[in-house]
Amino acid sequence: MLTKVYKFITDNKMVTQGDTVVCGLSGGADSVTLLICMCELSEKLHINVEALHVNHCLRGAESDSDQQFCQELCKKLDVPFIAVSCDVSSYAVQHSLSTEEAARVLRYDIFKEYSEGKRLATAHNANDNLETVILNLARGTGIKGLAGIPPVRGNIVRPLLTVTRQEIEAFLSERSQTFVTDSTNLSDDYTRNKIRHKILPLLGEINISTVETSINSINTVREENAFIEELTDEAMTNCRNGDLLNGLDGYSAVIRKRCISRLLTEKKLPYSHKRLEEADKVLVNSGKINISGDVYLIGANGSLELKKISAPTSEYKEIPLEIGTNRIFDNCELFCEIIECDNLKKIEAVHKKSTFYLLDYDKINGRTVLRSRKFGDKIRLSGRSFTSSVKKLINETIDAEIRPTLHFIEDEAGTVFAEGIGIADRVTPDNNTVRCLKISVNR
Repeated sequence: MLTKVYKFITDNKMVTQGDTVVCGLSGGADSVTLLICMCELSEKLHINVEALHVNHCLRGAESDSDQQFCQELCKKLDVPFIAVSCDVSSYAVQHSLSTEEAARVLRYDIFKEYSEGKRLATAHNANDNLETVILNLARGTGIKGLAGIPPVRGNIVRPLLTVTRQEIEAFLSERSQTFVTDSTNLSDDYTRNKIRHKILPLLGEINISTVETSINSINTVREENAFIEELTDEAMTNCRNGDLLNGLDGYSAVIRKRCISRLLTEKKLPYSHKRLEEADKVLVNSGKINISGDVYLIGANGSLELKKISAPTSEYKEIPLEIGTNRIFDNCELFCEIIECDNLKKIEAVHKKSTFYLLDYDKINGRTVLRSRKFGDKIRLSGRSFTSSVKKLINETIDAEIRPTLHFIEDEAGTVFAEGIGIADRVTPDNNTVRCLKISVNR
């Protein structure tokens, strides 16, 4: 196994001569194996080895016992040892994180602080890598997520990434080396444990060598992802000018979307697979989409620019609704007409293929006005038994750029029409409808 680890370290250029490698040491089988491997390879690699233990303070005396074990192991191996404690429970509550995620965040913050100017080695193995790929797949991912855990990221290295847990246990058994077992690893309360205890054994029933074969599969995906990243680097170099990507339409869709995701990630802006697809269409066909708040991606002539656009100050507007053309906004108008509804099924069939709305004109209550959106708007939509917040419906269904100019119609009993959302249940046409109010909006 040492030969395999040495080859993986050198193939991936994880260390250089004279480096100090800080091993993350929990006391578990994986991290104990990592520390022993790095110590036994230190002369061959010409490196110095240290150990860092993070006490998450989650299991009381058990956590303290793990720390003591790590300290004694390092004394036996003559390895410099540092232990750092953190309050995971409080951090999780304060930042609304799961215990698992809070522990990971704090652990890596401590790793970063204590490995500055050095290499940090973590004990992720082949089983961990497959678990990560399955977890990414379950949550939704692209090829980057299927590439699993990177062997090298910044100053972090993972020397055991091609070693299976079975090999780790055999390695420790051969040396009669003890290790500690974190009791939380035995529980299915954490998402990763569910994959470890339930999904991997099921995959093992299909192929007993699932973990071993996954090593080559993940490596192949990683190599292909690295190639795509190189092409993305080239495209970013050629096309990026600040927040502008110019000439990106000359590249394949895969590279275009990688460049867009890099730009958004750099600006700490949210995106999804669907949003990247929309952004790519805007790049190719021109247009504008809202990314977050007042930040938009604007496409024109094969370029895409990330830009802030301040929304115009919304002024409440209201006029009596007229049959014919109505206008309360400069860039659009609403048209109303009354039609006889002697054949509602025929009208409904046409309506489903059109962009107009139909209300039962005789169900409208008293004076009717056309107005803009106002605070606290609510509507009970056709076919529903509950009243909905218009704000929530707009945020779910309406593009940000047209929200300030949405049309609303209300009678003396409340809102009967909300553009882009629908009509009120109480004015829905039925088999007794005689006259319909047909509403269409021209933008």
